[in-house]
Formats: sequence, structure tokens, C-alpha cells
Amino acid sequence: MEDIILLKEEIRRLEESLHSPDIRTSPEKINQLLSDDFFEFGASGNKWTKADCVGDDGLAVLKVKIIEFDLHTLSPGVVLATYLLHDELREEMKYTWRSSIWKQRDGRWQMFFHQGTPIKK
Repeated sequence: MEDIILLKEEIRRLEESLHSPDIRTSPEKINQLLSDDFFEFGASGNKWTKADCVGDDGLAVLKVKIIEFDLHTLSPGVVLATYLLHDELREEMKYTWRSSIWKQRDGRWQMFFHQGTPIKK
């Protein structure tokens, strides 16, 4: 039980780091956190790949808060993170449900898949 609590804290920390300006503006750091086969179905409706995320400037800076974070084990070394994201800078898409699949590879966790679904709240 303690292992899952520690894992939940670690994956939440990784999710939060992907929303931090230090990571989002660093293609090198993004490259470490996203698996080579990463893809995302964004809240905008666009599909993104790792190549789209590791450009010269990285990703846009956000001001967000993670709410209702939960973690679900899919198989050994593979977990599904789910949460509600509150975007403090946007009027539209202020709240989105988020889900991410993380895989443990070579002793570290990398995001394999991410999806954002806007909601009205």
C-alpha cells in the first residue's frame, strides 16, 4: 500500500513538472520526460507527437492547478494518471479532464500518452 502512495506522489510530481515553466521551456527536459513514441490528443482537438513538443522554444507556459489527482495501475511498470486541470489563464477551456499513461523504462518514468477533454464548470 505504501508503494502505491509513493508512486502516486512521484507521478503527480512528474505531471506537475510538465506544467512548470522550467520544464516547458526546456526541450531537453521535455525530451527526458516524454517517451520517443509519445502522442497526445489535446483539449484543442489537435494530435501532438513528441517532435511537436521538443521544438526550439519548448511548449507554451501555463498557469495551472491539478485537482482530483488519481493513479491507476494498468500493468507492472505502466500507470494511468487522471486529474482535473484548472487553467488560470484561459477563459475558454478553463477546466479540462486529463489522462496520461506513464511507462517505466530504464529505471525512470516517461509519459507515453496524454489526453485533455474540456468541460464546462
